[in-house]
Amino acid sequence: MNTDTALTALAALAHPTRLEAFRLLVQHEPEGLSTGQLVDASGLTQSTFSTHLAVLAKAGLVKSEKRGRQFIQRAEIDALKGLMLFLAKDCCQGRAELCEPLLAELACC
Repeated sequence: MNTDTALTALAALAHPTRLEAFRLLVQHEPEGLSTGQLVDASGLTQSTFSTHLAVLAKAGLVKSEKRGRQFIQRAEIDALKGLMLFLAKDCCQGRAELCEPLLAELACC
């Protein structure tokens, strides 16, 4: 991941509705959620939520797939992994023992 891609992802997540939607999708991997389920969870109208979903999709954080009559939204876990690695790659100036608490927190995933 490069700086521009990371900034696009971070900007997409810098809104409470989009951040909550993305976190909800991460929790529901690998099945994903229908767009209707996400709209209901957000409490927004379909058109308003669709705008937020488009921002997440453009940033490469969410993908949509059609299943029957529904569109299922899924978190792009590889994009999340790439962003996390980009942010932590140079963590602690190469001193692994300083990164151990971070790794321990992530190990439960």
